[in-house]
This record gives sequence, structure tokens and C-alpha cells, in this order.
Amino acid sequence: MRPRYADLFQRMREPDPVLSDAAFDAVLFDREDAIPDLAECYEKSRKDDELRFLVVQLLGFSGSRKAIPALLGALDDREPKVRAEACRSLEDINSRECIPALEARLDDLDEGVRIAAAEALIELRKTG
Repeated sequence: MRPRYADLFQRMREPDPVLSDAAFDAVLFDREDAIPDLAECYEKSRKDDELRFLVVQLLGFSGSRKAIPALLGALDDREPKVRAEACRSLEDINSRECIPALEARLDDLDEGVRIAAAEALIELRKTG
């Protein structure tokens, strides 16, 4: 992981919302350029549910199809909030080829994930 992003990911977990928001926005500004580092951060953040959530959110905000593999993996995250955000992020990317993976989340044990998957599927099918 490039040092710039390692530092920004660490600052995203600062208790001071001004510092954490600024770090989030800095990664967001880089969008597609940050995808490899975001994917690596996701994999290395197994014990930090909140950071994984933020990373998945940023992957979706990237709007890039390069983020799809990491987002598909996040659909199986142990944390329901992360799985739900992965559903929304795939919708943000308008990833129609991921419809079967989203359909599988309709049977998720968590209601929030089921709702996020259903909403993403509705939107993806509208854009058909």
C-alpha cells in the first residue's frame, strides 16, 4: 500500500471528525487512482468493521468497474453494515453483471442487508 493512502486510512479512524472527514475526502478526491490501495486496506482491516465500511463506501463512490472484485468480496463480509454498503456500492457503479450476487443477498440473515440488496436490484433493473 502506498504510504499516502496508509496515512489517510489511519487518519480516517481519528476520533476528531474534522481530521477523519478530511482524510475520507482526500481519498474520495483520488477516486479511481485509490482503488488498489482501498482493496488492500479492506483485506488488511479484518478487525476494523468501521474502516471496512468506509473503504467499501469509497469503492462505490469511485464509480469505477475496477472496484467490482473488492465489492463482490465485501458482499460476504462478517459485518452486516459492510455487506449492505457493498450492495449500495454495486448499485452506485451500476454493475448489472453483479445482479446474481445481489440476488443471493436477498436471503441474508440481516434485514438491513436484504433491504439494501432489494433496493440495489430495483435500481439496476430500472436502468436495464
